[in-house]
Amino acid sequence: MDQHIRVLIVDDHTLFRESLSRLLEADMDCEIRGTCASVEEALKVIARETIDLVLLDYDLGFEQGLQFLPESRSRGFVGQVLMVTGGMSEAFMLRALDQGASGVFLKSSPLAELIQAIRRVFQGEMWIDSGLVKGLVASSRQRSVETSQGMLSARERSVLRCVFEGLSNKEIGQQLSISEGSVKAALQQLFARTGVRTRSQLVRIAVERHSNDWLNET
Repeated sequence: MDQHIRVLIVDDHTLFRESLSRLLEADMDCEIRGTCASVEEALKVIARETIDLVLLDYDLGFEQGLQFLPESRSRGFVGQVLMVTGGMSEAFMLRALDQGASGVFLKSSPLAELIQAIRRVFQGEMWIDSGLVKGLVASSRQRSVETSQGMLSARERSVLRCVFEGLSNKEIGQQLSISEGSVKAALQQLFARTGVRTRSQLVRIAVERHSNDWLNET
């Protein structure tokens, strides 16, 4: 990449923090600006350092990492947050997305995928581990869901499914054989339909309220 990604790692396991720091600095253009074990420490780091991306664990032992999301935004933090966790419940995953996280990455996944996730999130895209996406949609389809926004067009549904797969606008266009401009237009229609402004919020709305119709193939 043309510029270093300034990263803060928040995890309560010292060995994990130190190991991940070394791996990221060795394998990609990351500049580790800080590592810490608590929300309080993380808030102090973002107050004194310019941070592009926070890798945030959900379970910090004595507290939930989710507390960082509203606290950091209230203090003017505008960087991206990628949850890096051993696991999260569906409810907490949706809550994280709603509060501004740009994705969820499982610690059991390989380093190469984490590097890909970091680059996507840094570029303003989102990332949800493929296993988690399947679980979200399957669980959501078992619930009785009230659809109030109407059916989507075939193109909008196709674009939405690609968003779930973590594809960029360019990749969505290539997969669907449409222009990048058409992808952007479809996303703007989806944002307008749901009243959201980000991909992560769109995913939450789609899963919580509309998976029975919006995520079907036809």
